[in-house]
Amino acid sequence: MIALLYNILQLILLIIFWPLIFAFVVFKPKYRKRIPARLGFPLPTRTVRKKGPTFWVHALSVGETTSAVPLVKGLRKHYPESRIVVSVSTESGEALAKTLLATTADEIFSSPLDILPVLSRFVLQIQPDVYILVETDFWPNILSVFRRKKIPTLLVNGRISEKSLADYKKFSFFFTPMFRCFSHLVMQSETDRLNILKLNIDQDKLHTLGNLKMDAHINIATDDMKFSKLLPENKRIIVAGSTHPGEEEVIFSAYSSLKTHYPDTYLVLAPRKPERAEEILALGAEQNLCGVRRSEKLSEFGDYFLLDTIGELADAYRHGAISFVGGTLVAEGGHNPIEPASMGIPVLFGPHMEDFAEVASNLIHSGGAVSVANHSELESTLRELMSDSTKREQMGLAAKACIDSQKGVIKQHIDLIQTVL
Repeated sequence: MIALLYNILQLILLIIFWPLIFAFVVFKPKYRKRIPARLGFPLPTRTVRKKGPTFWVHALSVGETTSAVPLVKGLRKHYPESRIVVSVSTESGEALAKTLLATTADEIFSSPLDILPVLSRFVLQIQPDVYILVETDFWPNILSVFRRKKIPTLLVNGRISEKSLADYKKFSFFFTPMFRCFSHLVMQSETDRLNILKLNIDQDKLHTLGNLKMDAHINIATDDMKFSKLLPENKRIIVAGSTHPGEEEVIFSAYSSLKTHYPDTYLVLAPRKPERAEEILALGAEQNLCGVRRSEKLSEFGDYFLLDTIGELADAYRHGAISFVGGTLVAEGGHNPIEPASMGIPVLFGPHMEDFAEVASNLIHSGGAVSVANHSELESTLRELMSDSTKREQMGLAAKACIDSQKGVIKQHIDLIQTVL
């Protein structure tokens, strides 16, 4: 009944607002480029069906694509004759997928809109044996289509914060039927599993197998110039990754103060949205910091390096002495601390690590990470680590050991996937 009402409402809204939607798509380059593909113009290539199964892996954006990479590579290794297609909702996520999975996936394409005729064309074209959704991006029609066609569907790397749980419970009439469409729901942590259990989901469908990013391999830079050549020599590098508005000002302030005591310090700042580059350069200029952009030809190093590209943050972490994970000094839920920790460098983050709560807690308790509440704590912690190379090394080793102890996640996922084929 909910699916029927959803489609009736969708049809009514499309009829009423189609002129506005059409104009919006035509005059917005971002949508003008992607909407035709998401409607199936063109459809993914109908490749020759291989001997093995066809896996359709879907990711919402950059973060989910990063999570999907080790799983897709694991599927390719275990099912070398399989056909693997990857759909991504956002332009930046699709660009990252094409960078990291170009030689692994058979096809990477824009995900279809949740409109029944559109979905039917995609499913008929792809003919998947299994649909794997990474982390989030739940839509009623696509899940109900797979359920009717008896195509197994898995949610992997699932997470559900207290805030999300409250929303899901409030609109349980809408979300619970969607979650029940999944053959299996694979959650990152036991807390996530217990949270989703509160939505009256069959517990036999629920599994806790850890975070896919635990098994992620380090991706080297794809540029012709080695990434190390972009950074000054003999500098201790602080890498601030996936930052959000409200954080850059704090980071620049702490960095400016730090440089007066430790002139061999150098900052690499990677905003979550590279299109904010001009805004961030202006913020740096307010504190007399001149930044250089990765996307432009470099003639000098400047006071800091602005990484305004997609897919190179891991390379920056590899050259770092200390890392700061963004989306944590502001209420954004936090971003991935696994990547810098696996590089063997100390990890700092703010109090808002809701989306990676268990990983963050483990890193703190292992001695590999520190949570800083504000500008003052960030600056004092950076000073302490800059002045004590032994502590930096010990924290880095602890962080890496914490991540290494939790590897093997991909094998557990592959074992589960085998049961639905």
